[in-house]
Amino acid sequence: MPPTHLTPTHLTPAKPDAVAPVEAVAPLMRGITVLQRLTEAGGTSSLSALEKATGLARSTVDRIAATLARMGYVRLDGRDAVLTPRLMELGNAYLAALRLPRLLDGRADALADELDESVSLAVGDRDGIRFIHQATRRRAMSLSFRIGDLLPAERTAPGPLFATEWTDEDWTRWRERRAADPEDHGFPAVPPREHPTGDEEFEGRTREATARGCALDDQLIEPGLVAVSVPVRDRGGRIACVVSVVSHTSRHTADSLRDTLLPRLRATVRAMERDLRDAPAQQPAAPAPPAGLATWTGASKHELGREFIESLARGLTVITAFGEGRAELTLTEVAQATGLARATARRALITLEHLGQVAAHGRTFTLTPRVLALGFPPLSRTTLSQIAAPHLAELADRLHDSASLAVLAGAEIQYTARVATSRIMSVNITVGTRFPAYATSLGRVMLADLTEAERDPFLTGLHALTPHTVTDPDALTATLDRVRETGYALVDGELEEGLRSIAVPVRDRTGRVVAAVNVAMHSSRRTVEQCLGEVLPELAATAGRIEGDLRVAGRFARVPAA
Repeated sequence: MPPTHLTPTHLTPAKPDAVAPVEAVAPLMRGITVLQRLTEAGGTSSLSALEKATGLARSTVDRIAATLARMGYVRLDGRDAVLTPRLMELGNAYLAALRLPRLLDGRADALADELDESVSLAVGDRDGIRFIHQATRRRAMSLSFRIGDLLPAERTAPGPLFATEWTDEDWTRWRERRAADPEDHGFPAVPPREHPTGDEEFEGRTREATARGCALDDQLIEPGLVAVSVPVRDRGGRIACVVSVVSHTSRHTADSLRDTLLPRLRATVRAMERDLRDAPAQQPAAPAPPAGLATWTGASKHELGREFIESLARGLTVITAFGEGRAELTLTEVAQATGLARATARRALITLEHLGQVAAHGRTFTLTPRVLALGFPPLSRTTLSQIAAPHLAELADRLHDSASLAVLAGAEIQYTARVATSRIMSVNITVGTRFPAYATSLGRVMLADLTEAERDPFLTGLHALTPHTVTDPDALTATLDRVRETGYALVDGELEEGLRSIAVPVRDRTGRVVAAVNVAMHSSRRTVEQCLGEVLPELAATAGRIEGDLRVAGRFARVPAA
């Protein structure tokens, strides 16, 4: 167990010894602490555990949780608080303002494919490094770091490269942190250090990084993990980010990584630097209409009473004022974007600056990498089935019928999430079950999104599963065209006698259908007309909520199906 007097690096104020400014918003500080503790816990924690972890009164934790739930950032599941994908909009604001993932992730992904090794992009975060993009390989031994994870600089390959630009103040802060936390308990993403090394080891690696323009991690984080890193410099010659190729000692030693893969890594970095030079300067985004935040928080306060903390909701929303084309904002611009009074926005910015989420530059403010500590690491590994599960549960609870999510798997559909209802006669399907796509409502809404050429393989070899199954290719094509036009598919007794189901598509950020959700029942439960009048609106609304979460979660992170 870590010593109780230690505070994790990413929870401390920007200036460790600084007392909170008089104008700081205490409820916002407490709310951010709860979010950080939830992040440390992997995204789920009981309210009583949060009470112990934060040292806050239980009534305060309950009010914060209720406020975060109202914002859609947390889901209350019994006695547990669970982070939701919508919270990722805070980290998305930082990544969009940074622009590096959008400009460079394609080249990082291509390098990972070419080398068949994991590739990451990282930025410096005080005396640590924080990942902003991961292109991982699926192996038994694979990279487990997530976007937003914070690592101590001295235990990584990127760390010495960032340290080449540290000031004397930065080095002093690093030494003080090392002295206070020699085992790295303040960095939950890495295992505690069993054999702390002296400061001179990292100082030597930094001098070597200066001379070579690259750096190695030879099992500094944990046995078996090796990496080589090269900096990507901006137009001014400063390090914008660091690219790392990460492997396992079963495939490479640190030296072989440097000797065999470093030339290709350097070539990719040169291309990335050209991309940065050639990228058009950020144009200020058109001022967004006021978010109506004051009206929404007022209504929420009226409905929930003292359980809703307005200052917390308003303070967190200030973070979302930033983004692409809005990397640097003045106080006035933040107030305009959020609809908050200048005085309210100012106090929120002062608080966020004290906590290290915001940096002040004269009259303007920018977000810092520390924003990613607000839930992004655990949520960046969220799957589509995890996103859908709570929405399917709510749908099944409202309709009292089974609800499912499925994806295409070859010529079949595969169930990846499902919520069943308790009935004597119910639809008995489990996650992982596969059925022919052509005979199911789920399959038809996904097939309907395909082009004519893409559909062709699905229209051959059709066989009847019941007397009602459509097996004529022309008839099925006409059916799929209607599904595409209407946006839903209803299948009645074609997969199994007496089984009636209705499905709608789930689309990603690009509008492509990536999955489908349905409600299935025995035909005695509802008529076709009732399915269309009662079930379809609820089903479409549920798909919309899943899509909303998917758009947020998938903006800078990959969302696998399961």
